[in-house]
Amino acid sequence: MFASGWTIPLEQMLMALAFGYLLGSIPFGLILTRLAGAGDIRQIGSGNIGATNVLRTGRKGLAAATLLGDALKGTAAVVIAGRYGLEPALLAGFAAFMGHLFPVWLRFKGGKGVATFLGVLIGIAWPGAIVFAVVWLAVAFVTRFSSLGALAASVAVPIALALLGRPAEAQLFAVLAVIVWIRHAENIKRLLAGTESRIGKKG
Repeated sequence: MFASGWTIPLEQMLMALAFGYLLGSIPFGLILTRLAGAGDIRQIGSGNIGATNVLRTGRKGLAAATLLGDALKGTAAVVIAGRYGLEPALLAGFAAFMGHLFPVWLRFKGGKGVATFLGVLIGIAWPGAIVFAVVWLAVAFVTRFSSLGALAASVAVPIALALLGRPAEAQLFAVLAVIVWIRHAENIKRLLAGTESRIGKKG
Protein backbone atom coordinates (compact mmCIF):
# COMPACT_ATOMS: atom_id res chain seq x y z
CA MET A 1 0.00 0.00 0.00
CA PHE A 2 0.99 3.66 -0.26
CA ALA A 3 1.59 3.79 3.47
CA SER A 4 3.76 0.70 3.93
CA GLY A 5 5.39 -0.24 0.63
CA TRP A 6 4.08 -2.28 -2.26
CA THR A 7 3.57 -6.01 -1.70
CA ILE A 8 2.15 -7.14 -5.07
CA PRO A 9 4.28 -8.63 -7.88
CA LEU A 10 5.61 -6.26 -10.52
CA GLU A 11 3.62 -7.89 -13.31
CA GLN A 12 0.39 -7.46 -11.37
CA MET A 13 1.28 -3.85 -10.72
CA LEU A 14 1.89 -3.19 -14.42
CA MET A 15 -1.34 -4.94 -15.39
CA ALA A 16 -3.35 -2.80 -12.98
CA LEU A 17 -1.73 0.37 -14.33
CA ALA A 18 -2.28 -0.60 -17.96
CA PHE A 19 -5.87 -1.68 -17.37
CA GLY A 20 -6.75 1.48 -15.47
CA TYR A 21 -5.06 3.75 -17.99
CA LEU A 22 -6.78 2.23 -21.02
CA LEU A 23 -10.18 2.36 -19.33
CA GLY A 24 -9.64 5.91 -18.12
CA SER A 25 -8.50 7.10 -21.53
CA ILE A 26 -11.88 6.40 -23.17
CA PRO A 27 -12.98 9.93 -24.29
CA PHE A 28 -16.70 9.76 -23.60
CA GLY A 29 -17.22 13.48 -24.28
CA LEU A 30 -15.78 13.19 -27.78
CA ILE A 31 -17.48 9.88 -28.57
CA LEU A 32 -20.93 10.92 -27.36
CA THR A 33 -20.95 14.33 -29.05
CA ARG A 34 -19.89 12.79 -32.35
CA LEU A 35 -22.51 10.04 -32.12
CA ALA A 36 -25.14 12.70 -31.38
CA GLY A 37 -24.09 14.75 -34.40
CA ALA A 38 -22.83 17.64 -32.27
CA GLY A 39 -19.43 17.74 -33.98
CA ASP A 40 -15.97 17.61 -32.48
CA ILE A 41 -16.14 18.85 -28.88
CA ARG A 42 -12.48 19.88 -29.16
CA GLN A 43 -13.57 22.63 -31.57
CA ILE A 44 -16.11 24.07 -29.13
CA GLY A 45 -15.63 26.39 -26.15
CA SER A 46 -12.52 25.53 -24.17
CA GLY A 47 -11.74 22.54 -26.37
CA ASN A 48 -11.90 20.29 -23.31
CA ILE A 49 -13.48 16.82 -23.63
CA GLY A 50 -15.21 16.94 -20.23
CA ALA A 51 -18.86 17.41 -19.30
CA THR A 52 -18.57 21.16 -18.65
CA ASN A 53 -17.48 21.82 -22.20
CA VAL A 54 -20.01 19.36 -23.61
CA LEU A 55 -22.65 21.45 -21.87
CA ARG A 56 -21.61 24.36 -24.09
CA THR A 57 -23.18 22.50 -27.02
CA GLY A 58 -26.54 23.20 -25.38
CA ARG A 59 -27.17 19.48 -24.98
CA LYS A 60 -27.71 18.89 -21.26
CA GLY A 61 -28.38 15.20 -21.81
CA LEU A 62 -25.03 14.77 -23.56
CA ALA A 63 -23.27 16.61 -20.77
CA ALA A 64 -24.92 14.40 -18.15
CA ALA A 65 -24.02 11.26 -20.11
CA THR A 66 -20.42 12.46 -20.41
CA LEU A 67 -20.23 13.13 -16.68
CA LEU A 68 -21.61 9.68 -15.94
CA GLY A 69 -19.27 7.95 -18.38
CA ASP A 70 -16.19 9.77 -17.13
CA ALA A 71 -17.08 8.89 -13.54
CA LEU A 72 -18.03 5.27 -14.14
CA LYS A 73 -14.82 4.44 -15.98
CA GLY A 74 -12.97 5.36 -12.80
CA THR A 75 -15.36 3.34 -10.68
CA ALA A 76 -15.10 0.33 -12.97
CA ALA A 77 -11.31 0.44 -12.93
CA VAL A 78 -11.03 0.24 -9.15
CA VAL A 79 -13.89 -2.19 -8.63
CA ILE A 80 -12.50 -4.70 -11.15
CA ALA A 81 -8.88 -4.33 -10.03
CA GLY A 82 -10.03 -4.34 -6.42
CA ARG A 83 -10.94 -8.00 -6.75
CA TYR A 84 -7.22 -8.65 -6.43
CA GLY A 85 -6.68 -6.39 -3.44
CA LEU A 86 -6.39 -2.77 -2.35
CA GLU A 87 -3.05 -2.14 -4.02
CA PRO A 88 -4.24 -3.07 -7.55
CA ALA A 89 -7.32 -0.92 -6.94
CA LEU A 90 -5.21 2.08 -5.95
CA LEU A 91 -2.96 1.65 -8.97
CA ALA A 92 -5.85 1.19 -11.38
CA GLY A 93 -7.64 4.21 -9.94
CA PHE A 94 -4.58 6.41 -10.31
CA ALA A 95 -4.02 5.15 -13.85
CA ALA A 96 -7.67 5.69 -14.82
CA PHE A 97 -7.44 9.28 -13.61
CA MET A 98 -4.24 9.86 -15.56
CA GLY A 99 -5.74 8.15 -18.60
CA HIS A 100 -8.56 10.67 -18.61
CA LEU A 101 -6.11 13.56 -18.37
CA PHE A 102 -3.71 12.18 -20.96
CA PRO A 103 -5.54 9.80 -23.32
CA VAL A 104 -3.29 8.14 -25.85
CA TRP A 105 -6.09 8.27 -28.44
CA LEU A 106 -6.18 12.09 -28.35
CA ARG A 107 -2.43 12.80 -28.36
CA PHE A 108 -2.50 12.96 -24.56
CA LYS A 109 -4.86 15.97 -24.47
CA GLY A 110 -7.73 15.12 -22.13
CA GLY A 111 -9.98 16.59 -19.47
CA LYS A 112 -9.43 18.07 -16.03
CA GLY A 113 -10.28 14.91 -14.14
CA VAL A 114 -12.97 15.91 -11.64
CA ALA A 115 -15.58 13.38 -12.77
CA THR A 116 -13.03 10.57 -12.92
CA PHE A 117 -11.65 11.63 -9.52
CA LEU A 118 -15.16 11.22 -8.13
CA GLY A 119 -15.70 7.92 -9.92
CA VAL A 120 -12.49 6.45 -8.51
CA LEU A 121 -13.53 7.71 -5.09
CA ILE A 122 -16.94 6.04 -5.32
CA GLY A 123 -15.33 2.73 -6.18
CA ILE A 124 -12.56 2.74 -3.62
CA ALA A 125 -13.87 4.75 -0.65
CA TRP A 126 -17.53 5.70 -1.03
CA PRO A 127 -17.73 7.68 2.25
CA GLY A 128 -15.22 10.07 0.69
CA ALA A 129 -17.58 10.54 -2.25
CA ILE A 130 -20.25 11.77 0.16
CA VAL A 131 -17.76 14.28 1.58
CA PHE A 132 -16.88 15.39 -1.95
CA ALA A 133 -20.53 15.88 -2.89
CA VAL A 134 -21.41 17.79 0.28
CA VAL A 135 -18.41 20.13 0.02
CA TRP A 136 -18.89 20.72 -3.70
CA LEU A 137 -22.60 21.46 -3.31
CA ALA A 138 -22.05 23.78 -0.35
CA VAL A 139 -19.25 25.79 -1.97
CA ALA A 140 -20.94 25.91 -5.37
CA PHE A 141 -24.26 26.96 -3.80
CA VAL A 142 -22.68 29.78 -1.81
CA THR A 143 -20.25 31.09 -4.42
CA ARG A 144 -21.92 29.92 -7.68
CA PHE A 145 -18.49 28.76 -8.88
CA SER A 146 -18.44 25.11 -9.97
CA SER A 147 -14.64 25.12 -10.29
CA LEU A 148 -14.18 26.45 -6.75
CA GLY A 149 -16.51 23.77 -5.44
CA ALA A 150 -14.48 21.07 -7.17
CA LEU A 151 -11.19 22.48 -5.89
CA ALA A 152 -12.44 22.68 -2.31
CA ALA A 153 -13.94 19.19 -2.47
CA SER A 154 -10.73 17.69 -3.82
CA VAL A 155 -8.86 19.05 -0.79
CA ALA A 156 -11.51 17.87 1.67
CA VAL A 157 -11.41 14.27 0.45
CA PRO A 158 -7.88 13.20 1.52
CA ILE A 159 -8.38 14.93 4.87
CA ALA A 160 -11.64 13.05 5.41
CA LEU A 161 -10.08 9.73 4.39
CA ALA A 162 -7.17 10.26 6.77
CA LEU A 163 -9.62 10.96 9.61
CA LEU A 164 -11.53 7.81 8.67
CA GLY A 165 -8.37 5.76 9.14
CA ARG A 166 -7.71 5.04 5.48
CA PRO A 167 -4.13 6.30 4.98
CA ALA A 168 -3.40 4.58 1.66
CA GLU A 169 -6.54 6.01 0.07
CA ALA A 170 -5.85 9.41 1.65
CA GLN A 171 -2.38 9.50 0.10
CA LEU A 172 -3.72 8.54 -3.31
CA PHE A 173 -6.34 11.28 -3.28
CA ALA A 174 -3.89 13.83 -1.94
CA VAL A 175 -1.82 13.20 -5.07
CA LEU A 176 -4.92 13.36 -7.29
CA ALA A 177 -6.03 16.59 -5.61
CA VAL A 178 -2.70 18.24 -6.40
CA ILE A 179 -3.10 17.24 -10.04
CA VAL A 180 -6.69 18.53 -10.11
CA TRP A 181 -5.43 21.91 -8.89
CA ILE A 182 -2.70 21.97 -11.52
CA ARG A 183 -5.23 21.15 -14.23
CA HIS A 184 -7.43 23.99 -12.99
CA ALA A 185 -4.65 26.59 -13.15
CA GLU A 186 -6.57 28.77 -15.61
CA ASN A 187 -9.73 28.56 -13.52
CA ILE A 188 -7.75 29.61 -10.45
CA LYS A 189 -6.35 32.60 -12.33
CA ARG A 190 -9.88 33.62 -13.36
CA LEU A 191 -11.17 33.15 -9.82
CA LEU A 192 -8.44 35.43 -8.48
CA ALA A 193 -9.14 37.96 -11.23
CA GLY A 194 -12.89 37.82 -10.67
CA THR A 195 -13.59 36.69 -14.24
CA GLU A 196 -14.53 33.05 -13.67
CA SER A 197 -17.96 32.08 -14.98
CA ARG A 198 -20.64 31.48 -12.38
CA ILE A 199 -23.14 28.64 -12.47
CA GLY A 200 -26.19 29.61 -14.49
CA LYS A 201 -24.49 32.51 -16.24
CA LYS A 202 -22.79 32.71 -19.59
CA GLY A 203 -19.26 34.00 -20.07
